[in-house]
Amino acid sequence: MRKALALLVVLLVVSVAGCIGSQANSSGASPSSSTTVAKTSQGYITITDTLGRTVKVPTNVTRVVAVGPGALRILVYLNATKDVVGIEEFEKKYPFGRPYILAHPELLKLPLIGPGGPGKLPDMEALIKVHPQVIFMVFVSRQTADEVQSKTGIPVVVLSYGTLRNFTDKTFFRSLLLAGKILGKEKRAEEVINFIKEQQSYLENLTKGLESPTVYVGGIGYKGAHGITSTFTDYAPFTVLHLNNIASKLPSKNGWVQVDKEWLLKKNPDYIFIDEGGLKIILDDYRGNPDFYNSLKAVQEGHVYGVLPYNFYNTNIGIAIADAYYIGKVIYPERFKNIDPVKKADEIFTFLVGKPVYNELAKEFGGFGKVNLSSGNVTYGLPTNP
Repeated sequence: MRKALALLVVLLVVSVAGCIGSQANSSGASPSSSTTVAKTSQGYITITDTLGRTVKVPTNVTRVVAVGPGALRILVYLNATKDVVGIEEFEKKYPFGRPYILAHPELLKLPLIGPGGPGKLPDMEALIKVHPQVIFMVFVSRQTADEVQSKTGIPVVVLSYGTLRNFTDKTFFRSLLLAGKILGKEKRAEEVINFIKEQQSYLENLTKGLESPTVYVGGIGYKGAHGITSTFTDYAPFTVLHLNNIASKLPSKNGWVQVDKEWLLKKNPDYIFIDEGGLKIILDDYRGNPDFYNSLKAVQEGHVYGVLPYNFYNTNIGIAIADAYYIGKVIYPERFKNIDPVKKADEIFTFLVGKPVYNELAKEFGGFGKVNLSSGNVTYGLPTNP
């Protein structure tokens, strides 16, 4: 587990992921961008992507590639893995922490189409060699998308995760619908959207009107891995559960903020959750400064819990939803008495990516459970009210 955590610290530096609660629109387009589809001639349709680009694509698409953070995840959500004919080196080199890859290791056998990562262009010759009918891209400008399309002669369609301040971003949903239309997966796109909406609605309704303790999440990854002072002002699982996030009123341009340890001591939250992508940094910091941590009420009362990191090569929405169920179980065990967070996580993963992968993620990062800062252990157990 610690080896995986150490490697993730390095990877997060180069995998600037769009984050729920912090991500700027991954396409640069506004949430109101149109993704219209119009029939133009036999064998082709004209679509408008999330950058507002008009693109002509074939009507019967069976060969595609995904370029940029999160692009491949969208195709997996749509059950379109058999249509993928090439893969980025990043996906092959670091095949952990992302349910869509863990569930589909067969994708790792595909030919390379470029290095992967934000700001890195695909290998044009490699793209041409695998003969895709459409290139799906995220985190690119209009100029870059046009350049790739011009150099390869292959239609480029830009998708986006939007801002994702909760689980139901309209821009992300439009991207699912657009990709679904191109791939003949419209029904599946609707199913994914409805599933995500249902999860959020259930969580919101289950916790509406409840008096919340004060909560805080530390160790949030943002343009690299960070320690206990790295947090979100609008951490999506907290937002959906109506929890009293002590960081919610801090000024921030994009939701992410680094707080002072003195501030954290002053606010002294009832519960602390640790994004396990930053767990190694926090454990190292604890060994050098245990007095700070031991002064926190949540540490003293044993209310420090680990959650799976969902900001890795863009937002792993399934993990974010699973984290919300676990956090809800910790804070409101009576309301969540009929929910086993691990079983629920695997239910979510199975629907979105086709296989239950919680155990693999738990081996890599620690999984759901109480965090013992002195030993570094994460111990799973269904919590009860104090």
